[in-house]
Formats: sequence, structure tokens, C-alpha cells
Amino acid sequence: MNTIDLHNRLDELKKEINYHNYRYHVIDAPVISDYEYDRLVIELREIESQHPEWVTPDSPSLRTGAAPLDKFTKIRHPKPILSLANAFDVNDIYAWFDRIRKLDDRVESTGFIVEPKIDGLTIVLHYENGVFVQGATRGDGIIGEDVTNNLKTVRALPLKIPTDPIRPIAPSELVVRGEAFITKKDFEKLNKRLEEAGESTYQNPRNTAAGSLRQLDPGLTAKRPLTILVYAIISESEDLPTTQIDRLRYLSDLGFPVPEAILCKNIEKTINAYNEFLIKRDKLEYEADGAVIKINDLMLADQLGIVGKDPRGAIAYKFPAIEVTTKLQDIGINVGRTGVLTPYAILVPVEVGGVIVKQATLHNFEYIKDKDIRIGDKVAIKRAGDVIPYVIGPFPDLRIGEEKIFEPPDFCPACGQQVEHLEGEVAWYCVNASCPAQLIRNLEHFASRGAMDIVGLGIKIVEQLVFNKLVTDVADIYTLSRNDLMALEGFAEKKADNLLDSIRVSRNRNLNRLIIALGIRGVGEVLAADLTDTYSDLDGLARASIDDLQNIEGVGPNIAQSIVDWFSRPANKNLLKKLRQVDLWPKETIIDKQVKPIQRLSGMTFVITGAIPGFTRNDVKDMIEDYAGKVTDSVSKNTSFVVVGDQPGSKLDKAKNLGIPFLDFDGLIKLIGEE
Repeated sequence: MNTIDLHNRLDELKKEINYHNYRYHVIDAPVISDYEYDRLVIELREIESQHPEWVTPDSPSLRTGAAPLDKFTKIRHPKPILSLANAFDVNDIYAWFDRIRKLDDRVESTGFIVEPKIDGLTIVLHYENGVFVQGATRGDGIIGEDVTNNLKTVRALPLKIPTDPIRPIAPSELVVRGEAFITKKDFEKLNKRLEEAGESTYQNPRNTAAGSLRQLDPGLTAKRPLTILVYAIISESEDLPTTQIDRLRYLSDLGFPVPEAILCKNIEKTINAYNEFLIKRDKLEYEADGAVIKINDLMLADQLGIVGKDPRGAIAYKFPAIEVTTKLQDIGINVGRTGVLTPYAILVPVEVGGVIVKQATLHNFEYIKDKDIRIGDKVAIKRAGDVIPYVIGPFPDLRIGEEKIFEPPDFCPACGQQVEHLEGEVAWYCVNASCPAQLIRNLEHFASRGAMDIVGLGIKIVEQLVFNKLVTDVADIYTLSRNDLMALEGFAEKKADNLLDSIRVSRNRNLNRLIIALGIRGVGEVLAADLTDTYSDLDGLARASIDDLQNIEGVGPNIAQSIVDWFSRPANKNLLKKLRQVDLWPKETIIDKQVKPIQRLSGMTFVITGAIPGFTRNDVKDMIEDYAGKVTDSVSKNTSFVVVGDQPGSKLDKAKNLGIPFLDFDGLIKLIGEE
């Protein structure tokens, strides 16, 4: 077969295999046997092995997984991926309806769509010219994690749309939202297979799906029975249907699997539809923790706007949570990174929705007091979906007189220092920065990107350092030697030298980054910047009184008290002394803070790709923003320049394709320096 014929055969095979994937995994109506399907895949792989340059993003061969990644890159979503407000009973639904009806009375006649609320992991899928090019998790709704290669292993996901030549043609750019999950049936099969192999089984489908999709090795993802349902279009186009029911049909016609949906004429019918899903909750093929009610008219829904982070045009009507009773054996206390003491219930083990529960949250000490929860009580616990089980309350009538009233501790259970409780707050705190329970999380926070940004000092290495007693506080990071690191498992000369270089670079961080890194309760990025506008170094901040601090905009009495208390603790004073000894004591010139930045990059948007020698990405970002420029994570036609460092990624290729100019770091400096 000549090259042209072979390439044509490759295209035919891809179309045919993608079509049969759709028939089998989406509509459950295969038209060929497994043997015939396997022969097609084998033929495809043989051709691609002869011509690897012909492998395209929509090739079915990619479903077996690509090479493992070191970490996930971040993706900024084209629009916020919003969450939904929750309703827990019919009164909440009518209250929601009354609110939106007052804003626009057309909601009475537009109708509603009711869909199951799938208990999975939200995904965002990008298609260009009909080919799947990128997939991400929801993340914080603004920025998600790139899991493209993992999603390619999910056979229900079309790598190219449409899958059938008679279907409508997708727009050149299409971004859709859906849910990745594992069906109940597949979850049972997976656990049975693991059990027979003598391996650990999984607790529930939702966590298993989330963990499977976030594997660094797509080959592992390919072994998990993930599937998807798609229910929304994120990108906008004039040709798209304007109602939710029509969009679901449109998505289905493009080849996407879509959820069951019930079209309702009025709000009363939506309640009936919800009850239908509730009745067949256990018969659904997937875990669902409620139903989503949406205004069918998407233009009207969009006009209603957003309240907080929730769109007004939709609401999640949650199913009743699962409740059981058991005995509260004891109350334990966790000490978090910020020193918050959190009580938790130690229970007689009990099964809740197929999961054995031994512990449950008690929220805070005020909750225990208000509910009069006592050690030894018979208690009710609730678990809804994958929410951490929590204690609803006790059964006082069942008490036998041996129950014990619980009192919050006066001293930290981890370090023994006296705890702090501020009037008007529900939390108790340990403010000892060297508290062993907080040490690992404090070190991880100190080295994190938003703080001192010590590249390579992640949680696993931090745990090694603490376990081997090489660090007792954050200052000890700056006394580490090559020999110290070489003694740790997994370290060779290059890895040790790279980490030490990162530590040395972090010495150049400015004062506000160090203040963030110290983890003072209530002090985040914004307040740290405000503090450095007032105090030139940690000496000045340490001398500040509560009244002094409250003169700073945004600082109330509790945060002021928190800052003063932190600097007054003997252990923290010792930490500051050690920081000075290791020469980590940045100073700021206050007058410089009052000078308005030059607006030379105003109106320009930049994307950074690759490593800039001697600088972190945050350093370059800060520099651009200091001159009024804007930095985004993804290249688009609105990008002004792409700043290119060593080993740039796909962003550079996209910039070239779009004709976006790019420059190196020296070019950026010249751009800033132009008059």
C-alpha cells in the first residue's frame, strides 16, 4: 500500500473506531463484536508505529494513556465555572422561585429543566475544529488543572466531534462542562477485582473517580472505569440553541453523552420531577446527591445574573442525607496549620451508605456546647454524598448517667503551650509557630508559591526533613547543607544542589512574602502588602501595638490582637532571632511604596512560558504588574506578548499559530525601559 493509501486508511480507521466507541460507551448499542473492534485498533496502531508523525490528538490509540507527568499545569477557564446554591426542602425551592420571579416575572412561563446532580468531578472540555485539545478540572472555578491526557483515556469522551457524518457540525471553538464519574456497577467490579488480587479496595465511587482523573500517569487512569456526562456549553456562539433542553439535544447530536432531563412547565412540576429522581435514586447507574433545577430559557437565566458565586437561574435540590446512630466513645482534637484546634468525634464504627465511619466532625467547641454533646452519648451522624460525616446531635433520653461533659483544652495537645480563644470567635488556637502538629504544614506553607516560593520543597520532602529532625522550624531551612540532603532517600547531588539553589534564591523575597510565609492567623496576601506599606521590617511590625495596627485600613481588633500575640510568644521570638541569624531579614523603603508605579505596560496582556533563569514565575509576574501590565495563563487573540524562557511549552506554539509576538526576558526589560 502506498503512502497516500496508507494515510487514507488511517483516517478511515480513526473515524470508524471513534464511531464504535460512541456506539458502545455512550448509547450502549454496539454494532460489531469486541474481536472485530480489537482488530481495527491493532491495525491503527501498526500504521501509527510505522508513521508516528501521523498521530493526531483525536487518535483512539491515545486512550491507553500518555507518558506520566511530573505535575499538573494550571488552566484558566474561559468563563468562571460556577457552583450552585443548595436547597434542602420544598420551602427552599419556592423561596428561590419567589426571588427570581420578583426580578423577572417571565420565569413563570419559561419552564424548567430538572437533571440529576451527579456526584462526580466537574470537568471542562475544549474542542478546536471538532478535535478535543484540552481538558481541565474545575479547580477553584477560575483556574483548574490540566488533565487532558487522562481524559483522553475515557472512552465515552469523543476525541473528535461530530462522531457521525449526519450530525450537526460543531463551531470552530467549543468548550463544554460535564462530570466525570464511575458507575455503581463498575465500582463494584473494580473493588471485586482488587479484592481478588489481594489489594486495597476503594471507599466510594466519587473519590475513586477524582483520584483516577488526577493521576500523574495517564496509564493508571486508563485502567479505571471512568465515564462522563456533559450538560452545559461554556463558550458562546450565535448558532447555539437558547434553551437548556435544546442544548442537551444538540450536545447529544454532536456525540456527547448527556444526562437524563425532565422538562417541566412550572415550579410545581419541578417538585414532582425531583421526587421522581429521589424515588429512583438507588436505581440510577451513578451516585447522585440531588437534582438540579434550571430555568430552561438560558438567555433569561443569564440576565438574572449571579449572587455571590451562584447563578440565580439554577439551584441544586439536595436529596435527604443518610443518617445513622452510634455511640460517641471520645472526642479528639486536631491541630491545623494555622493553629486552629478542631474537635472530632471518635465513634463506635458504623456503616453509612456503604462506608464504615469511625470518626466524624464536631465542627467546633461551641457546637459541642450548644448541642450538649457528651462523651458516651448515643448520637446521630449524617453523611450526604462525599461530605465528611458529622454529628447531628445526641439523644439525651438515652443517657445512663455515665456520660461526661466535654471542656475545651487550656493547653495545646501537641506542644503543651497555652491556647488562645478570642472573644466573639468560635475557634481556639495554638499560636506557637514551632508546635510539632503544625510544623510540617507550616514548612509546606512557608515554601509555597505564594510565600517564599522554594521550588522543589514540597510536602514529601518536608516530611523527610521533619522525620529526620533536620528542621525544627522554618529558619532551619536556611541551615541545610548538601550532606544533610544527600542523607535523605531519593536525593542525589543534582537534586540536592537544585533545592539548595532554590533556598538561596528565596532569600531575595521581599518583606510581604516573608510575612505571608510566617502564617500569622488572619494575615493574607492583601494585608501583608498593607503591613509592608507601614513597617519597613519585622522589627517594626513586632513593636506595633493593637492601636497602631488598627490604624491600618482593614485591620480589626481580632486581627490586630492575633498579630500582637504572634510576636509576643517566646517560641516565635526565638524563631525571629533565628531568621535574623540566617540573614533572612528583608527591609523595605517606605517612601518607595508611596510612589505610583509607571504605567508603561498599561493595556498590555502577557503570558509567561518556560523558566526565566534567576527568577521565579511570580517574580516576572510581579514585575509586569508593577508596570500596570496584566498576566494571564492562556494564550488568546487578546494576548499582547508571550514572555519566553528556557524549555517553553505549548503556549509558544499557540502564540506562533495566532501570530502573537513573543520576547525573551531581556526583551521584556527593554519594553519596560522604552519611553
